[in-house]
Amino acid sequence: MTSSPDNDRSPWAVFLVFLHLGLTSFGGPVAHLGYFRTEFVERRRWLGERAYADIVALAQFLPGPASSQVGMALGLARGGYAGALAAWLGFTMPSAIVLILFALGMARHSELMSAGALHGLKVVAVAVVAQAVWGMARNLCPDATRRAMAVLAAAGVLLLPSVWAQMGVIVVAGAAGLFLFRPASTGITDELPLTVRRRTGLFWLALFATLLVALPLLAQAVPDATLARIDAFYRAGSLVFGGGHVVLPLLQAEVVPNGWVDNDTFLAGYGATQAVPGPLFTFAAFLGASMSTPPSGWAGGLIALLSVFAPSFLLIAGALPFWERLRTLPRAQAALMGVNAAVVGILLAALYDPVWTSAIHSVADLGLALLALIALMRWKLPPWAVVVGCALAGWMLPVPG
Repeated sequence: MTSSPDNDRSPWAVFLVFLHLGLTSFGGPVAHLGYFRTEFVERRRWLGERAYADIVALAQFLPGPASSQVGMALGLARGGYAGALAAWLGFTMPSAIVLILFALGMARHSELMSAGALHGLKVVAVAVVAQAVWGMARNLCPDATRRAMAVLAAAGVLLLPSVWAQMGVIVVAGAAGLFLFRPASTGITDELPLTVRRRTGLFWLALFATLLVALPLLAQAVPDATLARIDAFYRAGSLVFGGGHVVLPLLQAEVVPNGWVDNDTFLAGYGATQAVPGPLFTFAAFLGASMSTPPSGWAGGLIALLSVFAPSFLLIAGALPFWERLRTLPRAQAALMGVNAAVVGILLAALYDPVWTSAIHSVADLGLALLALIALMRWKLPPWAVVVGCALAGWMLPVPG
């Protein structure tokens, strides 16, 4: 039975609703969107079905974490900018706190986390990323052309392993999509329940672009560790198309080659991220807290978290006033089809390196990864249970030399 509409529009009310979701929303971005629909369309009736679909479509179109951007848009519609902040805090805070505590525990009490358990977390990352690649490939690469684009993108990223190569692959794929695909217009949609003016939207988009260009220049001109971290995480959050899992290769290319976080810690944290509710982007909080040099700990986690999510807010607030027109343009959809195919390729490359190459060293590792994949895809076990099971299995299995 559907409840009556919820009329409390205060930021505190928005925060409490999203805090509940942040504590209970396991399963990744697709599951989060399902939880949101049940909560805000069916139960609370904050907006209609078609308006919710419009917001979801915008979040899929933009780079960044789709579920978090939908949450920000819903908070913005409900309580203005304070509502957007409240929605983000409620949905993000629980998992971010847990992951920062996990990072601090690994750094200060490493003897409590056996090498085997850490290896189990690295193995479960193989299953999680493989599941993401499979699901995204089915949805985003349904034809031979897009499958070929994904394979070429994977090859390009593996041959030139850098953030700039990943950016170039995305740009080239989007340009190719303009010529290769001819999608039909989606037609007229319901008006979105938002009040952001176009002039304000242009300001947010200009600020997003300015930071994306200026931060790397500033980081090169000013040798400051905090500025370098802000630049790295902001850039990663700006270029992630396709959901939270795709941030893995971008962040790995930013923090591991620089020596900020070693690869074993990186993959162990990514595995642990699967065991907590809320957005996968909170993995950035773990990385920020795990840095080998200051800022690290709570300060490093907060800097990384704010930096990786900042582009999401700037883009969602900037694009909302223009979305109803933009999403009906076939050329924009064609470019996005190419970008999405490249995203699958980038994630496929990450599945091999660093995920597979760092975790699978024996037949036992391969068997554990396959068992975890079956548990996720066939038995439909919750990710947190699979993560805990792999950590226990890794603790019992011999650690590769």
